Amino acid sequence: MNTTAPTPFAEDILHGLKSDEKHIPSKYFYDDNGSRIFMQIMKMPEYYPTDCEFEILTGQSGNILDSLNFNEPFNIVEFGSGDGMKTRQMLKAFLDRKADFTYIPIDISQEALNALEKNIKTALPDVKMKPKTGDYFDVLKSMADTKVPNLFLFMGGNIGNYHLDEAKDLLNKFNDGMKKGDMLLLGMDLRKNPQVIQKAYDDPHGITKAFNMNLLKRINSELDADANLDQFDFYSFYNPENGEVHTYLISLKKQQIHSNVLDTDFSFEKDELIWTELSKKFSLEEINRLAKSTGFQVVRNFMDCRHYFTDSLWVK
Repeated sequence: MNTTAPTPFAEDILHGLKSDEKHIPSKYFYDDNGSRIFMQIMKMPEYYPTDCEFEILTGQSGNILDSLNFNEPFNIVEFGSGDGMKTRQMLKAFLDRKADFTYIPIDISQEALNALEKNIKTALPDVKMKPKTGDYFDVLKSMADTKVPNLFLFMGGNIGNYHLDEAKDLLNKFNDGMKKGDMLLLGMDLRKNPQVIQKAYDDPHGITKAFNMNLLKRINSELDADANLDQFDFYSFYNPENGEVHTYLISLKKQQIHSNVLDTDFSFEKDELIWTELSKKFSLEEINRLAKSTGFQVVRNFMDCRHYFTDSLWVK
């Protein structure tokens, strides 16, 4: 067996594929190749969330600014800022309105922050930026003594990837790091026609399938394994009763995968599932309940023209 310390990926794959109900954490979608595939997903006509949030932030950022009621300079603190393409729309609108703010994107990847800073500064040279590298909550603690009001951003519908208890735990931690009067803008995908949701997560182009299959490629590449991708398929299911999308890889036959790095075999029954993602869709009533249960109050839900998605503004 490899004598070097196992990576978090190796540990999570070992745990996930040895469990009675096999699973791979969805955070592992986003290696370099997975990130490229996700960029393709975001460009699909069936995948509405990205365009919906872009529409909201392009057209309603002025209304968001008015709803903040910050009468002094403030911070915009973004958790997991990505490439900043959508946030840039908000920052531009705020600058056009002469708002006095400092943009503080937080990411564990210094490389990602460097790219983001270059993108934002190129498009908006006047924006004040203070990127911070690290864990969300470590950075929150470091900002605890500041008297400046904060608008926190958690965009893209990411809250829907957490089970309810995990989502509440995350939001409680956000709340603990916020001052009275601080605000949180939370991207949340809404319940809608189940056909629309199903097509977004099981597209006819096979891109979402490739996104999931890339998890097996990672296992082969990073754990020196021998998974045969032709012996697996992809399945996505939306349950309109609870608003949850679940995605899976399916073993098409009874088989074993061997990893040289982990020095172990993973056994699969025919038609056995590997759960890869949860994506929760919310009703407005569920949003109100979630906010109240974690110490927040909903100020306003900003929606796209089709009411497919909301950036929900909460106050502590």
